[in-house]
Amino acid sequence: MVVARGQLLSGAAEQHGRGAGTLVLLLLLLAYILNFLDRQILGILGPAIKADLHLTDTQFGAIGGLAFALLYSALGIPLAFLADRTSRSGVVSASLAVWSGFTALCGAATGYWQLFLYRLGVGVGEAGGVAPSYALIADYFPPERRARALAIFSLGVPIGLGGGAYIGAHLANWFGWRTAFVVMGVIGIVLAPILKYLVRDLPRQAPAASAESLWKAFPTVARKPTFWLMAFAASMSSLCGYGLALWTPSVMVRSFGLDIVSAGNFLASLLLIGGCAGVFAGGWLADRLGQADRSWYARLPAIAWLITAPTFALGLMAPNLWAAWALLLIPNGLNILWLGPVVTAVQHLVPQRMRSTASGSFLFINNLIGIGIGPLLMGGISDALKKTYGAESLRYAAVGCTAFYLVAALLMLFAIKRLRDDWVEDQS
Repeated sequence: MVVARGQLLSGAAEQHGRGAGTLVLLLLLLAYILNFLDRQILGILGPAIKADLHLTDTQFGAIGGLAFALLYSALGIPLAFLADRTSRSGVVSASLAVWSGFTALCGAATGYWQLFLYRLGVGVGEAGGVAPSYALIADYFPPERRARALAIFSLGVPIGLGGGAYIGAHLANWFGWRTAFVVMGVIGIVLAPILKYLVRDLPRQAPAASAESLWKAFPTVARKPTFWLMAFAASMSSLCGYGLALWTPSVMVRSFGLDIVSAGNFLASLLLIGGCAGVFAGGWLADRLGQADRSWYARLPAIAWLITAPTFALGLMAPNLWAAWALLLIPNGLNILWLGPVVTAVQHLVPQRMRSTASGSFLFINNLIGIGIGPLLMGGISDALKKTYGAESLRYAAVGCTAFYLVAALLMLFAIKRLRDDWVEDQS
């Protein structure tokens, strides 16, 4: 059955040719960029939104994290399963239309609960975008080209984050924060039917095999200590990473005196240069070093996080913008270096037929803790420190939360010895 499926997919992919695979990859990358752009735009628009809607840091943290994470985390696995049983491109394009529609609606919010519910809707839509995209790329690209294709797709993270900071800042400056949300939403709504028309599902195995993997994958991966160590290590990193993604624009405004456009330009340069370099470095180093010793898939993220924590703290406390930019460039690359190594390692904790659901289980834990807690925790600490530190409370809250990178590194160091024993090789 496995061999037949591999031959079926290989033949279908060859029939469509490299050009079709490249087009599919570019369209999915564009959707993934919009995915993270719609997340990051909230952060750069934060000061204007908070002032207009009279929100506390805790309320804004809940909107940026908890509201998005609740259904985003819970629906990821069911929507991935639906995509395997129906149409992967259909689920991706429908998800794009849903999250883009709710992004546009954010521009009409008049209060805390309305904006909270709209961001909840954004999370519902984005829950169905990533896992089916991974599967489509795996179908269109053979094993010898698959890692490079997934690395290109992963560039959607830094490009989306950097683009959200830059585009959101300029749109808000020209037209106001409400129009910025509407413009971003309309772009996604227009792209959705184009993606559905041009991205076609390739033939694959019968749905029954997919259903079997859904019920067996989690118990299989849950028995592996490496899975839990890696999942909670990544969660600690994401807790701080998503918190900083939402709140760093406000830190640049409050503590460094930048206006929204200057803050957007500053952060976009960090995210695009550092983030893209980090994604490439993580995948390339893991493939190079991990072939000889599987433990490098855990060792590389641990080393990166040990450097990330102090450099983020020093950069946020820097005395001027030049020093801040130089220091913050380092952690903006290293804090997402884990994506390639850890996601690859998680896929190798189970047999091939179970990898989609195993990855979905990992992402459920990572997103629920990282997105759900990080922005809210940072905002809550800021409010608690406001009486003592005033406008600087957010900067100190952000610096304090960088300690979670050290927790992530410690957990990943424990995973090093386990990884060799839990690794499952590809079946020939």
